[in-house]
Amino acid sequence: MSEALPDDPAGEKSLGELVALASSSVSSLVRAEIDLAKLELKDDAKKAALGGVMFAVAGLIGGLIVILLSIAFAYGLTALGIWNWAAFLIVAAVYALLAAALIAIGYWRIRKIEGAKRTRRTLKDDFAALRPRRDQDDTPVLTE
Repeated sequence: MSEALPDDPAGEKSLGELVALASSSVSSLVRAEIDLAKLELKDDAKKAALGGVMFAVAGLIGGLIVILLSIAFAYGLTALGIWNWAAFLIVAAVYALLAAALIAIGYWRIRKIEGAKRTRRTLKDDFAALRPRRDQDDTPVLTE
């Protein structure tokens, strides 16, 4: 294929050569855009992976903090004169109540999900419009 030179007038090329030149230029441009997108996505994937690792480590540290605070809370209760086993049982009961409250709130939120009610209704209407009516001779409703 011939390449266009800066001093080469386009008027001297045939239509087939111009189409071939345009086609190769467009395909080169598309390849370059795809390569650029790949590089950007790789960079974004690396950043997302690093961010995910940071969130995981922060979650692990948060879990350890909750455990340590729970132990401190239990020992604080023992300082008030409560037996050790009773103090740790109280802490466990507090966490059980918290878990039950979170389960109840989650269940209440999930029950509120309607599940694309409008989409189901419009799809049902679309299928009904495409089905032929029984009282007419196989003519779809859309052609009326």
